[in-house]
Amino acid sequence: MRKYLIVMVAATCLGIGPASAVRAQGPDYRSQQQQLKLQQKRELNALKLQQRSIKRSWKNAQISSATRAQTKHQMQRATRDLKQRQKDAMQDLKDRQKAFQQNQRAYAR
Repeated sequence: MRKYLIVMVAATCLGIGPASAVRAQGPDYRSQQQQLKLQQKRELNALKLQQRSIKRSWKNAQISSATRAQTKHQMQRATRDLKQRQKDAMQDLKDRQKAFQQNQRAYAR
């Protein structure tokens, strides 16, 4: 019984060791997610700043209401496109993490 217990403990340690080493080598999901969020925040702030400067330029120039409406529509479309790209990028990161975890589970078996 004692030999069986020692063999089981050794097998467990050997089985956990390589799996944890491989897991430690994998990309750090949280830091990647934080970096992506910071990058997306910077992109959105840059777009908002650009749009604000466009709106400020309207005060100094005589622009028709049709041109303003068209430009406003383009700015809304740009904002919507940016948010969609950012959403897709976050989903892509989540999908890559899911695939990585599934590979780890398959390797651990």
